[in-house]
Amino acid sequence: MATKTTAVHARRHNPRTGRPSRKTCPEATIEDLYRVPGKAELVDGKILHMAPTGRMPGSAGDEIFVSLRSYVRRIGRGYAVGDNKAFRVNLPHRKSFSPDAAYYVGPDPGMKFFAGAPVFAVEVRSEGDYGARAERAMAKKRVDYFAAGTLVVWDVDLLSNEVVRVYRASDPGHPTIYRRGESAEAEPAVPGWTMAVDSLFV
Repeated sequence: MATKTTAVHARRHNPRTGRPSRKTCPEATIEDLYRVPGKAELVDGKILHMAPTGRMPGSAGDEIFVSLRSYVRRIGRGYAVGDNKAFRVNLPHRKSFSPDAAYYVGPDPGMKFFAGAPVFAVEVRSEGDYGARAERAMAKKRVDYFAAGTLVVWDVDLLSNEVVRVYRASDPGHPTIYRRGESAEAEPAVPGWTMAVDSLFV
């Protein structure tokens, strides 16, 4: 889902011609992100809107959230986070993430965005998240996650035999792969938690 984005380019208009001028508006801020409807992230000073997803990837993200919520209730620590939530970060070119599911161990943000990156983030591929360009975008986003403090990122691909690729900040170039019939994990970000890969196909 993360790669299905469109950038909002706000331009100044020449008062005499009514046409957009070459000078762009100031960079968007976290305050601007609060006012944006729907799912979006703040990258390179622009609000990037994320397109709605289909039934299969949406359901997979929901199942991961439900499993994480059960884990949180059992251990009494952290927050299971579902889709369309924002995590405020302070990287040079990125100021927020909005994963499809996540686990967060920071302070309760109340009505605000989560402060800092989740320790575990899930990106479920939608229909358009395939091809060389999408692969580059997802790899770049994983780099951002790890730079912001995320320990583990799941790349969930429901159209592949390699359904869950588990990328870790400690060894980002060598993901652990889980297939149908197996149970995936997110160590060390979510200690002791596992989830059956088959449960992603509901």
